[in-house]
Amino acid sequence: MTEQSAWSFADDRGRLAVAGRRPARVLAYVQAGATLWDYGIRPEGIFGSGHDGAEPDRAKTGTLPLDSVDYRGAGDDLDVDTLLRGRPDLVVAVSYDHGQLYGLDPDTAKHLEGSVPVVVIDVGQARTLDRVAERFAELARSLGGAPVAGAAEELDAARERLRAAPGEPRVLALSPAGQAEAYAARPQMWPELRVLAELGITMVSPPAGAGVNWATVDWRTAAALEPDVVLTDVRSHAIPLDEVAAPAWEPARRHARTVPWNPEPLCSPQAHARFLALVADAVEGAGG
Repeated sequence: MTEQSAWSFADDRGRLAVAGRRPARVLAYVQAGATLWDYGIRPEGIFGSGHDGAEPDRAKTGTLPLDSVDYRGAGDDLDVDTLLRGRPDLVVAVSYDHGQLYGLDPDTAKHLEGSVPVVVIDVGQARTLDRVAERFAELARSLGGAPVAGAAEELDAARERLRAAPGEPRVLALSPAGQAEAYAARPQMWPELRVLAELGITMVSPPAGAGVNWATVDWRTAAALEPDVVLTDVRSHAIPLDEVAAPAWEPARRHARTVPWNPEPLCSPQAHARFLALVADAVEGAGG
């Protein structure tokens, strides 16, 4: 492909994806596909990660029209032939670590890149959520997408609500692992949780110890953090918080307000605004 190519995009690995014309058949990791849809880009297909199963995880798909977007599967179900069955002319993936395509076996990713242009967006802990969102916006614009009118204003309004929230309610983010334990998020390691801290919300940190992004704690330890608001992982591989029957968690269950949290957030303004508004509702109720 020459430098006169009709379309190109420099991804977060520093690689230039090029095509003779603007790609129109996009295959994307589910988080990326749902974000692009919020800019008016309908992916022809999406794929999941090793956490996902035979059906798309509705916690991650946002408002994607799943009746017309082909879900390729996840984990061991993904091979190059499966990924390419919809004849995509671009693949959009995300990465948490040194450009590795999240959700794909490295050998599969290598053969995929030999067949179709691939763009990787870095969504790792070193990035701010604003920067991740900016990169998705740049990619969407290059593909002919545009932001929804009023979305930026909704996001600004949600941020202002959080800045003005009364009191100092304690917010804990966790992923229920079972009846014996939970994974408590270390807030400084999650871009969307750092946003809450920057807006003045008191984010509760689990005890120091093993685990970079999560600390594995029993429910007694989780309750001892005295949360007023719990952001609970609603992805399909996490058990629902209301199914936790551990007696040690009961005082926190009665006291704390809960907010659904997807640790693989959509990165469009309207999706971010929806999440912050839900947090604001809970924080205002807890602190009022």
